[in-house]
Amino acid sequence: MFKLSKKIQDLPPYLFLEIDKAKRKAAAAGRDIIDLGIGDPDQPTPRHIIEALYQASLDPANHRYALDQGMPALRRSIAVWYKERFGVSLNPGSEVLPLIGSKEGLAHFPLAFLNPGDYSLVPDPCYPPYKGGTILAGAKPYSLPLLEENAFLPDLKKIPLSVRKKAKIIFVNYPNNPTSATAEKAFYKELIEFARKNKIIIVSDLAYSEMSYDGYRPASILELEGAREVAIEFHSLSKTYNMTGWRIGWACGNEKLTAVLAKVKSNIDSGIFSAVQLAGIVALSGPQEYVKSMCSLYQERRDCLMEGLGALGWQAHRPKATFYVWIKVPRGKSSLKFSELLLDRANIVVTPGVGFGKYGEGYIRMALTVGKERIKEALERLRKI
Repeated sequence: MFKLSKKIQDLPPYLFLEIDKAKRKAAAAGRDIIDLGIGDPDQPTPRHIIEALYQASLDPANHRYALDQGMPALRRSIAVWYKERFGVSLNPGSEVLPLIGSKEGLAHFPLAFLNPGDYSLVPDPCYPPYKGGTILAGAKPYSLPLLEENAFLPDLKKIPLSVRKKAKIIFVNYPNNPTSATAEKAFYKELIEFARKNKIIIVSDLAYSEMSYDGYRPASILELEGAREVAIEFHSLSKTYNMTGWRIGWACGNEKLTAVLAKVKSNIDSGIFSAVQLAGIVALSGPQEYVKSMCSLYQERRDCLMEGLGALGWQAHRPKATFYVWIKVPRGKSSLKFSELLLDRANIVVTPGVGFGKYGEGYIRMALTVGKERIKEALERLRKI
């Protein structure tokens, strides 16, 4: 009776919903599930941020519609944080746009610039909203293979001229989900030149910049000369402060790009709950020791998992950032079938690489979002099977 739009029909199944269904079914059967699938921090939001939310929620003034473009105080806090962290100066009035989580901004951005017949250049494997947002805008995602032999960086030279002529946006995400790969400034310099030459907008997803190990400090593309002319960068409080459910992030960079995204959003939403914005200010401007302690915690978990996988003979990439480990599946196995096997025989949830795109086939992703004892238990289960 009801006919779906072509855009909805073209959307791939959202991977994490499918994983959650399988996990819930197994848990309902009374099985002891170790969830290494979805990247959702298991630690609580810092207490001082929760207290700020509580106090702000008591004020009736914060119960009304929020400003679409965010509180000026929040925009200023984001600008100060960017300056302290990356040395990048942002105009809080025109170059910073708070978002209801960076995901919605990334998904809405293509609506501002893509028309039917246009391309967005999308890394493969990738975070699903890059493709989904492109399809919902009526355009076509063109896959850029992230291959191990190229350190999981896109090879810009291999993009056909016919595609470059129709491309309006290129998505990049480093530190990367799902591969955990990182990018250095030399890559960003090449990318900026590519974008300027081909009149393409760079959409940089920097959600994992504060989750790094062994002294490594990820860079922002906005640190590079010329980036402000062609790039918009997306960030989030989700992973940095364990605030995934709070839904607060931002876009920043080129003021024309942020202004057009703001126009899209003004027709779709009414801004972030004011109490959450005030708590976000406290997160950004308050003590940052918690962030360092979380990095130390994830590094311990990473080392535990890497040591155990190595003892099993599994091939995995040792991450310098993110809380993901990208692991090769045994030869002859598909990532989906292997993930199903781990759930069926070991009660372990992992994410099949193919769910992130064609070139994710041959890998699974494990998230460091359970304690060391559970990681050790998962490794023991893997050893037994």
